[in-house]
Amino acid sequence: MMRDLRVLGLATAAFVLALDQVTKQIALSSLASGVAVPITPFFTVRLGFNEGVSFGMFADWFSGRPLILAAIMMGIIVLLAVWLWRTRKRPQALALGAILGGALSNVLDRLRIGAVVDYLDFHAWDHHWPAFNFADAAIVCGVVILVLGDIMGRPNDQGGQRELR
Repeated sequence: MMRDLRVLGLATAAFVLALDQVTKQIALSSLASGVAVPITPFFTVRLGFNEGVSFGMFADWFSGRPLILAAIMMGIIVLLAVWLWRTRKRPQALALGAILGGALSNVLDRLRIGAVVDYLDFHAWDHHWPAFNFADAAIVCGVVILVLGDIMGRPNDQGGQRELR
């Protein structure tokens, strides 16, 4: 059972990593930096580069220091991989795989070009959500699954704790 969950988590990570890298290569080869290409009234593709953490936080501090942030992220990735290796829950394996694949893809960007490639730009009127990429979306979805799995699990045989299967 645990072996199947490990395979599921690693396959999810590989899928997210591959899909994110392909979409980033498409963005890099077909978009000019900062030029908006409207898709719908609320969605634009726009090539950008994030030197910070989520939503560009701490970009000033990490600017020009991609290896420091990549090293921090690799430490977190190792901890998540250990968690995946020990999990006994299918939703948790999927969620951890999505987070791992997204995090690995963003680390690869930092090592390769010094920043994370962003291209998805959602907005309402003049209010823009920070640009992001498929890896970021996979990470957020993975975290949501982990949180919901903890909140909405079902009772198991271990003293009232709850788990999803």
